[in-house]
Amino acid sequence: MNNTNNSVPSADPAPALTSRGPEGGAASRARAPLRRPAVLIAFAALGLLGWQWLETRVRLSDLQTEVARRLAEGDSVARESRVLSRQNQEAVAALQAKLGVLEAQLVESQSQQLALDAMYQELSRGRDERLLAEIEQTLTIAAQQLQLAGNVEAALIALEGADARLARANQPQWLALRKLISRDIERLKAQPGADISGMAMKLESLIAAVDGLPFAFEQRPQPAARAAKGSKDKGGGGLPATEAAAPAWWRTLFGDLWAEARQLVRIERVDQVDPGLLAPSQTFFLRENLKLRLVNARLSLLSRDARSFREDMRQSGIWLNHYFDGRARPVQHALDTVRSLGEMDIAKDLPSLNETLDAVRNFKLSRSREALPSAPRATAAKGAAATQESR
Repeated sequence: MNNTNNSVPSADPAPALTSRGPEGGAASRARAPLRRPAVLIAFAALGLLGWQWLETRVRLSDLQTEVARRLAEGDSVARESRVLSRQNQEAVAALQAKLGVLEAQLVESQSQQLALDAMYQELSRGRDERLLAEIEQTLTIAAQQLQLAGNVEAALIALEGADARLARANQPQWLALRKLISRDIERLKAQPGADISGMAMKLESLIAAVDGLPFAFEQRPQPAARAAKGSKDKGGGGLPATEAAAPAWWRTLFGDLWAEARQLVRIERVDQVDPGLLAPSQTFFLRENLKLRLVNARLSLLSRDARSFREDMRQSGIWLNHYFDGRARPVQHALDTVRSLGEMDIAKDLPSLNETLDAVRNFKLSRSREALPSAPRATAAKGAAATQESR
């Protein structure tokens, strides 16, 4: 710019002064600075700065307005935030109160659950113990029936009842015990032992029938034989057939007297060689002794004493043959019963139920051992529940 200023004024001032005069020189001198580029540039710069200042002022005013608006909005948002914060605090406090109530209810429900678990365990343990006691009692009865009476039927009924009781329980822990009981049932069903209870009932009926058995020395002729013999006697009296057909009164009287006379002496055939003759006072003791023999046979039967049973039945058969009327149907029935019972074998060994009884007792022992630690656990749980409630 300095170079331009130095070159331009060197030619212009002289013509300007010479052509216009003094006024023209003053105006030209006044316009001379305006004609300089530096001045123009300065004025342009000043105008630009003024415009920028104005624009900046406008923008500042707009910015201040926007900031004031934003601050007002921020204040309203802050107030709303404070309101929301207060509401959130109140909601949190309500939630905390509800949470406390829920925690208390949870602790109470946990304590109730522990109490219910303890009661259920006690009830279940008591039910299992009662079931085991019933099964043990049933098996004991079955074992007694086998050992003392040899009653296989009663033992089977008891074992089947025990198996049905375990089946109704429907618990897998009793499967091993049910297998043992089923094995015992199969062994008893396959046992070909004598019917001890049936034999004992036959002996009871035989003992009751002893009082009605007729003796051999009390035998009487058969009615048909006496009628036939009487007709022969009447036919052999030498009376004509016409007179026999229409007897007179004196012949009827004579026939009655003759029949009564024939009863004074009686000749009778007895099948036995030497029938036992007893005085009327001794018949009572014979019957009682026979009853005692049969009672002893029954006791030997129940105690599975085969030797004594056979001896009592043999002696009872001898007495029935020797002293009682063998033609009478009750005596024949009694003899058949004595012979059939005496031929039966009652000394067969029956299976034992000791293994099943030991298994039941082991179950009871294991259950009692499991029940011992349950009480400390329940006490500890109740203590923990009480601690939570106190907190």
